[in-house]
Amino acid sequence: ILATPAPELFYWCPHCLIFVTILFADLHAYLDNMKAPWELLELRVQYYEQVIKAMLESIGVPLEKLRFVKGTDYQLSREYTLDVYRLSSMVTEHDAKKAGAEVVKQVDHPLLSGLLYPGLQALDEEYLKVDAQFGGVDQRKIFTLAEKYLPSLGYTKRIHMMNPMVPGLTGTKMSSSEEESKIDLLDKKDDVKKKLKKAFCEPGNIQNNGILSFVKHVLFPLSSEFVIKRDPKWGGDKVYTSYEEVEKDFAEEVVHFCNCMKHYSYQAYPEPTKNKFAAKGNPKNATEEDDVVPSRLDLRVGKVISVEKHPDADSLYLEKIDVGEEQPRTVVSGLVAYVSQEELQDRLVILLCNLKPQKMRGIESQAMLLCASVEGDPRRVEPLNAPEGSAPGDRVYVEGFESGKPDDELKPKKKVFEKLQVDLKISDECIAQWKEKDLMTKLGKITCKTLKGGNIS
Repeated sequence: ILATPAPELFYWCPHCLIFVTILFADLHAYLDNMKAPWELLELRVQYYEQVIKAMLESIGVPLEKLRFVKGTDYQLSREYTLDVYRLSSMVTEHDAKKAGAEVVKQVDHPLLSGLLYPGLQALDEEYLKVDAQFGGVDQRKIFTLAEKYLPSLGYTKRIHMMNPMVPGLTGTKMSSSEEESKIDLLDKKDDVKKKLKKAFCEPGNIQNNGILSFVKHVLFPLSSEFVIKRDPKWGGDKVYTSYEEVEKDFAEEVVHFCNCMKHYSYQAYPEPTKNKFAAKGNPKNATEEDDVVPSRLDLRVGKVISVEKHPDADSLYLEKIDVGEEQPRTVVSGLVAYVSQEELQDRLVILLCNLKPQKMRGIESQAMLLCASVEGDPRRVEPLNAPEGSAPGDRVYVEGFESGKPDDELKPKKKVFEKLQVDLKISDECIAQWKEKDLMTKLGKITCKTLKGGNIS
């Protein structure tokens, strides 16, 4: 149901026949810390409907008793809105916060929308006219809230059914916004292999183990046996005919089938001769710093407050740019030949804010202004555009890498930005992308005006 918007199942039973309603909770998704803009949510609704239908048809499930409902088809009605107000007058702040603790994104400064979320899910049971709701165990507190408050509105208490949560491949809750935690229905074979090799799989640990869950819920239902390939000197191949045998041997460390643990063991116990960071007291080691992902970039929306020619370089502008901090940043950019001062003044731009500051002709530049460019004669350059309504300081991220934390400062010798920049491109729709994944803010996509197929630098 959350910010994907992932589907939730509801049931009703006329004439003793079971029918299934799948709710695409787009309004809930927007309320959950506004992780996705409306236009993106609409596309995700379409995606989930097609994928779920194809998935069910592939295993022979008939679709005649299945219906799809989009939340905003009824959640914006007068009646529903009045019930939201009625419910808000009954539910305490404590109960609302407790109900959403495992479902609503938890942040340091939560929005009021997160408190509304559990109540809306409770009201959905009445407005969808269902007899029961099915979800993961992480929904249990919302179910409890529904059972407590719906009767107070004069509505029937519903049945609630839950299944266990399958842990993600990173050892925590599976999340649509954490790309490496999940195997997507449209992932290619090589993508699946790559994710499994990087997955968390601590020897002997059978709790929150995404690999074991994959074996239990995916491999065994598809095959009558599971084989672990081993060198003859370690006893040769091990064949299992039940998951319980696998779990028992794994817990006792009789077997371990995850080469991916090398990644974690290198992090926890780096070789002293190679760990130059440890000698300096740096808590990060070489393995962590070599993991080049776009979430390491501190990308933000900025507003150009002033722009003038660099006093010592005719090809450079000297700009003051508001990036949501107490003081604007000084930025030096080589745009004189491509963009006029009038075009830059007061416009929103996209900045890389965690490069090491460096002097350019005697003046320190504290960020990089990102532009699209197309080589040729003449070379064409356009600053990237932020979505309408953006504000200075709004975070820019690559879709699928929303949850990562940027480095405090990118170390020049590691060339993190340079390695990522190779895959920063402009699509045929003039959308800024990294490896065909969109650059975005909470309000929409980062774009340029005309330079289709251009590079970003």
